Amino acid sequence: MNELLTMSAKALAAAIRQGRASSREVVDAHIDRIREVNPRLNALVFDRYEEARAEALAADERLAREGPDDLPPLHGVPCTIKEAIALKGMPHTSGLVARKGVLATRDAPTVARWRAAGAIPLGVTNTSELCMWMESSNRVYGRTGNAYDPTRTAGGSSGGEGAMVGSGCAPFGLGADIGGSIRMPAFFNGVFGHKATGGLIPGTGNFPTPHGDAWRLLSTGPLCRKAEDLGLLVRLLVGPDGQDPGCEPGELLDPEAVRASDLTVYDCRERLLLPVEGELLEAQERAARALERRGATVRRTALPALRAALELWSARMHAAGGPSYAELLGEGTAIATGRELAKWLLGRSEHTLPSLGLAAVEKVPALFPGRIATMVERARRLQGELRELLGDRGVLLFPSHTRVAPKHHRPFLPPVHWAYTGIFNALEAPSTQVPLGLDRRGLPLGVQVVAGHGRDHLGLAVARMLEEDFGGWVSP
Repeated sequence: MNELLTMSAKALAAAIRQGRASSREVVDAHIDRIREVNPRLNALVFDRYEEARAEALAADERLAREGPDDLPPLHGVPCTIKEAIALKGMPHTSGLVARKGVLATRDAPTVARWRAAGAIPLGVTNTSELCMWMESSNRVYGRTGNAYDPTRTAGGSSGGEGAMVGSGCAPFGLGADIGGSIRMPAFFNGVFGHKATGGLIPGTGNFPTPHGDAWRLLSTGPLCRKAEDLGLLVRLLVGPDGQDPGCEPGELLDPEAVRASDLTVYDCRERLLLPVEGELLEAQERAARALERRGATVRRTALPALRAALELWSARMHAAGGPSYAELLGEGTAIATGRELAKWLLGRSEHTLPSLGLAAVEKVPALFPGRIATMVERARRLQGELRELLGDRGVLLFPSHTRVAPKHHRPFLPPVHWAYTGIFNALEAPSTQVPLGLDRRGLPLGVQVVAGHGRDHLGLAVARMLEEDFGGWVSP
């Protein structure tokens, strides 16, 4: 593989500034790689190659004119953007047939912040229908395959991003996560991903648009192939935009200032409905031991309150309010779920089965309003307990999923595996997805590193440590 396709965004930016590679060369190398693998992966669903090449040429001309000293940190470096996040002039459907032909009229604030830092988007990537499932598959663009094995899922809802970054087609990309939609694709495709503390990064420009507390459950954030990029990419996104009501003033502390000897690592393997594969637990054990060798204090811990993960997440989402999922599917008018299910059986529905399933069951929580209030309160208490446990120097190692990337359609059996990521959205806790090498089948292993509220830098620092010990992303 071309060396440019294995470098970090920071290294690429340095190479461009120092004249060892032009932005045009870097952009062309990634476009060539996309053209090579995307026919198998179906991850990039709409490109802007000509615009990207023009922007790369402009970046090279600026370097020649102004010199390297005052250029922005991502000057001339390519990236990709999840289709559900607005990128001006690009499709913005979130995989919903009723939105086919809708184009973004402006950049989402997070996209604008990366572009102002010099990033050059190559196009937009696939997602699940309305971003609410573990498979990036919809009736607009079809299904995305895994970077290591296209017969397996790339995850959702930022699966196109996971597959693009994991296959070497982009050094980094922008996703969004309300139940694991950055971390699952990052895990399945062997790369790094970060879900920030609730309210740290604005979610404006995502479709569907959040409501109420869902603004804080949703986190826009990066997927990248090298851990050294995480801190920069997150820092560029942080801060209110005046539009996201859940986003508050905050900062990302310096991951480089963290030493392993400063950390207490809580190794937690709580079972959330379904057991975790032994090989993933063994990888988590190796990660804990590696951090211990670096000087961290490691403690095996149990958090039985996490076992209510699905109900805690569902209660917080339901309490957030907003239109029903059936209304979102119908662009404001609720679809007739029973009729659509019948059409799906005949192969005539414009919707995917996961979407129809969610629309069919979404009213169930409303039958138990007292239970919703109880579970929201339990989520608040658990949020406080986790903050107290982790404090300013603690991180939690936790399984990313029950198994490595499953074959397509297998997430249905049963559809609850995402509890291992979703719980940390319900708790608004920062969580960093870290690759830990490949299993015996050549599929990515990994672990979540969860930190205390506002302590995102700890997870990013641990990601860098574990990359050094386990090698990080492995090119497919």
